Amino acid sequence: MSKNALTEGTIEYKATVVNENSPMAGFAPGSAIVNFKNNNLQVEMSVMGVLNTSFISKPQDHTLTQMVKFFDIKSACIQKEEELTAENKEYEIKLQETKETKVIAGYKCKKVIASMLNNPANVFDVYYTTDLGKDSINHIGPYKDIKGMLMQYRLKKLGLELCFTATSVKKVEVKEDVFEVPSYYKIVSRPEMDKLFADFQK
Repeated sequence: MSKNALTEGTIEYKATVVNENSPMAGFAPGSAIVNFKNNNLQVEMSVMGVLNTSFISKPQDHTLTQMVKFFDIKSACIQKEEELTAENKEYEIKLQETKETKVIAGYKCKKVIASMLNNPANVFDVYYTTDLGKDSINHIGPYKDIKGMLMQYRLKKLGLELCFTATSVKKVEVKEDVFEVPSYYKIVSRPEMDKLFADFQK
């Protein structure tokens, strides 16, 4: 990681659906906003301003939290590393570093060739920069071996795979409460959260 790396700020990403035939494609957001501070990440996404979902990654606590707000529904699912490791088995990626680089959102990014372990023919490019965040910012998730901020990557959650590409980076102060679950959210289990999204598709 660069010793002058920006460790606090906001990144905007463009989000596109990898498989437009997915039953969840209609719930795909067109963009995402990431707040980062040291090793913590908070990702916010919205569909038509009605369905809001966000993820909070806290590597030091070994937790990933998903929050969903849909009209009067406000639910949060907090997962520990053991549970996430099992989930990540379904999206295991082999990463191959290259010497290629590309500038994304004003930052020089290194290219990594990614391939799915369960489907080696599924190959895609990933880019990251060492000028943002800290070394272990990806500790929770399929990109844990990448020591830098992901600027172009894919991720699959709740049956929907999205490709994220950074479009802008802002150096701003990020408040600590951004990485906490508001008290008015109901804490639910992973199966309960899965059922919630299954109900949305009906």
